[in-house]
Amino acid sequence: MKFIKYTILLLLSLSISLAINAQTKSPKSSTMGDFMDKRFGMFIHWGPVSLRGTEIGWSRGDQVEVNDYDNLYKEFNPVLFDADAVVKTAKDAGMKYLTITARHHDGFCLWPTAYTDFNIKNTPYKKDIVGALNEACKKQGIKFCIYYSVLDWHHPDYPIHSPKNQTIDPKSDMNRYLLYMKNQLKELITNYDPYMLWFDGQWEKPWTDEMGKDLYAYLKKLKPDVITNNRLGKEFAAMENKNIDASKMIGDYDTPEQVVGKLNMTTPWESCFTICNQWAWKPNDKMKSLKQCLDIVSKTAGGNGNLLLNVGPMPDGRIEARQADRLKEIGDWLKVNGEAIYGTLGGPYQPNNDYATTRKGNKMYLHILNTNIAKLNLKAIPGRKVKKASLLNGQAVDVVQNSDISITLPASQADKLNYIIVLELNGNAEDIQIIK
Repeated sequence: MKFIKYTILLLLSLSISLAINAQTKSPKSSTMGDFMDKRFGMFIHWGPVSLRGTEIGWSRGDQVEVNDYDNLYKEFNPVLFDADAVVKTAKDAGMKYLTITARHHDGFCLWPTAYTDFNIKNTPYKKDIVGALNEACKKQGIKFCIYYSVLDWHHPDYPIHSPKNQTIDPKSDMNRYLLYMKNQLKELITNYDPYMLWFDGQWEKPWTDEMGKDLYAYLKKLKPDVITNNRLGKEFAAMENKNIDASKMIGDYDTPEQVVGKLNMTTPWESCFTICNQWAWKPNDKMKSLKQCLDIVSKTAGGNGNLLLNVGPMPDGRIEARQADRLKEIGDWLKVNGEAIYGTLGGPYQPNNDYATTRKGNKMYLHILNTNIAKLNLKAIPGRKVKKASLLNGQAVDVVQNSDISITLPASQADKLNYIIVLELNGNAEDIQIIK
């Protein structure tokens, strides 16, 4: 009997201990912690508009006449599209997740949806692009994510039908449109089980925060662990990189666009950038240099954010060779320097044009962006000292610590590509407050 009582008490004690641990587990073990640890993903903007080489959605009724734009799907036949090759390109770039524009502002759907004929099934190509990418991602260990526009200029029940003309259509019906959205999103979650949903287009007047809250609750009911960005609501950093009130945010993380987000240790964020200038494919579009791309990678991680880097496939389905080559160069850099990116925290220093910092355990990673300078001076870290400084290959780096931390940069790295210096501290680097 005593043994039974002892066993019951032991089991009770264990269950209480597990419950406490479950309540106090670190953010890194949460769904959002897992997402933020990934740091780098591929964005894909693609659709029939690639046949014209103009911007997706925004060129409808502007550079491309509406009737022409809306009928491009009848010609869309990307016979060289290879989902496995696209996902391998992402993986070789060091990307950990992939987000496809299943439906952009123009309303065209890259999957065979049951709720509109304006979809991939009715093109000469006919095959399910969303499904193919989902399968390829699962095979190659990449998280599959879906972009879905809140607005739809093509749909008769959405009140606005043009990016240039914001006149409300009196025949539209927002309630019917919201049901259409819910049906499609349920279809996407049921058929493809996305890791994350990326919304956009919520800035137009017909969409309200109340609609965003309702849709967010609906999605979490369908799939409690699905991650969503904050573009179900009006509160987001956007291209202006605004300071936002996180309590008003509808969604799980903020979305600065074409700009590196601000250092933030409390609100998760993800910056989206284009590898060229346009989101959708454009012939001879100016492409970012490898240096520009690596600066964005380091500054984003240094600000404690993720990077979603966009490519636009060509009309035949291939990613341009020059874009694929640039992505491979980024991946080659990450093979050497990835420990300073993945699974790190940003800070404690604000990134600038000379350097960025990330940290993990007792290590602080100093990303040298300006390789032309010979010395860096950092403000001292309260309660911490640098025990050892070296390049990732183990080569020692000279450090002098007085009222600040003075680092002599190795002459062997001058005028070369961005590199990392590892500063081993005499304590945990992750609990250091932001140093201003």
